[in-house]
Amino acid sequence: MTARFAKNRSTPKQKKIKTRIWQWTHVHLSFYLFFICGLVTFFIGALLFVFVALNIPDVSSLESYRPPQATLIIDSQGKEIDRIFTRNRRLISLSEMPDLLPKAFIAAEDDRFYQHPGVDSWSILRAIIYNVRKGGRKQGGSTITQQVARSLLLTPEKTYTRKVKEAILAYRIDKRLAKEEIIAIYLNQIYLGAGAYGVEAAANVYFDKKARDLNLAELSILAGLPQAPSRYSPFKHYKRAKKRQAYVLNRMAEEGFITPTAARKAFKQTLVWGGSDTSPLDAKYFIQQVRNEVRKKFGRDALFEGGLTIHTSLDQHLQREADLAVQKGVAQWVIRQSSSSKKLPQAALVVLEVKSGLVRALTGGTNFSRSQFNRATQARRQPGSAFKPLVYAAAFSKGYNGASLFDDAPLSLKRSGSSLWQPKNFDGRFRGPTTLWSGLVHSCNIVAIKLLQEIGIDRVIDLAEKMGIHSELRPDLSLALGSSEMSLLEITSAYTVFANGGQWFQPVFITKIEDCDGKILLEHHQSATPAIDPRTAFQITDLLKSVIAEGTGKKAWGLQSASAGKTGTTDQNRDAWFIGYTPSLAAGVWMGFDKKMTLGRKETGGRACAPVWLDFMRKAEKMYPAGDFQVPKGITFLPIDHKTGKFDSDNSDKSTWQPFKDDQLPLGAAD
Repeated sequence: MTARFAKNRSTPKQKKIKTRIWQWTHVHLSFYLFFICGLVTFFIGALLFVFVALNIPDVSSLESYRPPQATLIIDSQGKEIDRIFTRNRRLISLSEMPDLLPKAFIAAEDDRFYQHPGVDSWSILRAIIYNVRKGGRKQGGSTITQQVARSLLLTPEKTYTRKVKEAILAYRIDKRLAKEEIIAIYLNQIYLGAGAYGVEAAANVYFDKKARDLNLAELSILAGLPQAPSRYSPFKHYKRAKKRQAYVLNRMAEEGFITPTAARKAFKQTLVWGGSDTSPLDAKYFIQQVRNEVRKKFGRDALFEGGLTIHTSLDQHLQREADLAVQKGVAQWVIRQSSSSKKLPQAALVVLEVKSGLVRALTGGTNFSRSQFNRATQARRQPGSAFKPLVYAAAFSKGYNGASLFDDAPLSLKRSGSSLWQPKNFDGRFRGPTTLWSGLVHSCNIVAIKLLQEIGIDRVIDLAEKMGIHSELRPDLSLALGSSEMSLLEITSAYTVFANGGQWFQPVFITKIEDCDGKILLEHHQSATPAIDPRTAFQITDLLKSVIAEGTGKKAWGLQSASAGKTGTTDQNRDAWFIGYTPSLAAGVWMGFDKKMTLGRKETGGRACAPVWLDFMRKAEKMYPAGDFQVPKGITFLPIDHKTGKFDSDNSDKSTWQPFKDDQLPLGAAD
């Protein structure tokens, strides 16, 4: 049997009542459902707000915004030569930016910046509509204030929780800080690619300029970078960068910041890019010395994140010539020794300004990228005969002079135990009775040793310390031959005493250090230290002029300015030296191997180093011109027979005019 269902036989009146009941129920049910959903949403939102708010950082930290900043090293002309950082950033105020710079970023990133309260609902709605139309997430709608909140107070993960936090923070920031403060933080904080954080660093990286010097074409390039610094990098994607620049310029024109004509002109302007490395290769050893001094005094954090400005004594023109002279000198050594050596020696050169002690140039080796060991400051080597002028200075301070006679004859001295020391002259000859003038001009070892015996070792050590040599000196007679190791900087500094009338200045690399607020942390005020009598200094200088004119330093002859200097060569030609000076500059040159081995036959200080010194000083004297050395009061020149040391009243061909202190004239000269 098939089942049958009864048909609905409701009357029309019943149907009408049922319809009304259904409509009433549907409307009220929808209302209640909507109300309940809204209530649930409100409570969920409130809970989420509370949850988020409880973990939101305090925005008050932005009032003392002080991120890590790069430290700048500046040369003597105010030019940046190095930048040290963990993040390449330099803080500047809005007043240090061109007026159009913040406007360019506002036009490109947040045109309603001055109208919205930190979060722009219109921009968010516009971004949503755009993304729906494009079928993906292509616009974010974040304001400049939100970007500040994200960069400084939040982690970078992309979550809805972070977006809520970001919006809350942006609103709070807008209430707490002025718009000018917010845009200033933004322009200093934002990453603009190529390792640059903030507009000041970006101006340096992209255009080798300060932000205040940017023109419209340049600043519009920078304003196009925040959206995607790598994608719009002018170094990597020039066409994209130009397209983005056009967008920025058009937006600026639409906002009334510039005219359409100015926009077109800026777009067509040729851009000149800056270099990626501000530190010149030939100043690396100098810069390394400066870094080490600052790190030692102020610590690593101050050096890498403190935003210091370090003013130095470096003269980049002299530095370049010093580097070239060293390279040329080593190349000439290769030509001379190519058949006997496959290794290249190292060389170093240091330059000091005589009247101040300022280190104007320093080359610590032939290739910094291969070896950072600084042979001008860190290496300690025997100076050989280059130390003899200090022995002579100690003797002249005690009453000796260039006419004093010593017997250049074989010498046997007992050492500790039973061994004998039998020193010889470099050429193996003995000259008999010899004046101190001849002894130094021809670098006689025996004369120097006997002179040291006469005046005492302690006197020489004391004088050397006054002249800036702080390395430990051996208290034995070998000191006369330069057996104690010292740095090139030390002995070059000592020679400035002769050039500077007996006054010594501490060698200086750093003249001033300022913190990120411009407060002076260190300023070097040089003061001279008297080391020897000005008359003694002049007597040694006169002797060292003769060394260049007719002695072991002949290969250093050829300057327009007066010059004086001394060679130095150690046993087996392991170290070669030449230290010389004019009235303006003192320069020291060293050549040798890091592992103590011979430079080769005949590779003396006069052959290996004097030409390097001359090559450099010929260029240097054009920049630091000098005349002759000034004769101090109390000095009288007299003709002396350089063989006998006697006053030569006839001024014969055998005589040389030598300076004497007025109270120490030789016999017969006072009549």
